[in-house]
Amino acid sequence: MLAKWKCEVIALIILTAIVLLPLFWTLVTYNRLVALRNHSSEAWSNIDTELKRRYELVPNLVATVKGYAAHEREVLEEVTRLRDSCVADTGSPAHQAATENQLVQALNKLLIRVEAYPDLKASTNFLELQRELANTEDRIQAARRFYNGNVRELNNLVEMFPSGLIASAGNFVKREFFEVESTALRQAPAVAL
Repeated sequence: MLAKWKCEVIALIILTAIVLLPLFWTLVTYNRLVALRNHSSEAWSNIDTELKRRYELVPNLVATVKGYAAHEREVLEEVTRLRDSCVADTGSPAHQAATENQLVQALNKLLIRVEAYPDLKASTNFLELQRELANTEDRIQAARRFYNGNVRELNNLVEMFPSGLIASAGNFVKREFFEVESTALRQAPAVAL
């Protein structure tokens, strides 16, 4: 009788484990997907914050250069137009990355043209703006890496089996990476002074 009772208890434990382990795995996987989705959203918000910081620096940089280089109107207008375009862009990460790449290229052109103005290169205001812009570019890169790392983890879970089943049932979708087009654009704008 005792042996029969032990067998029944063992069978009940095995049956409970067979039922509860998949349920536990499902809950853990779902919660991990939620956490990664939230981390990705937070990381995108960090990128957005740093981009806004850049957008606030650009008009100051343009105004400082404008005082020294009045005939560089075309470059200054292009930087201003692209900055406004970036501020207004609320599209996908891929679309925003393309717009950002254009702004970085225009800023690089502007900073290269500054070479012709020795007084401007020595201006404390310009040097401080240039330092802030370089610092902001570094912060944007760090935010991009953080965002892309979270997106990679989320996308892995969404695409992998069996977690993909939970992702599909919970309406979790892949996110786009925020990528820079060329390696030259991955560097902060710099001017050799």
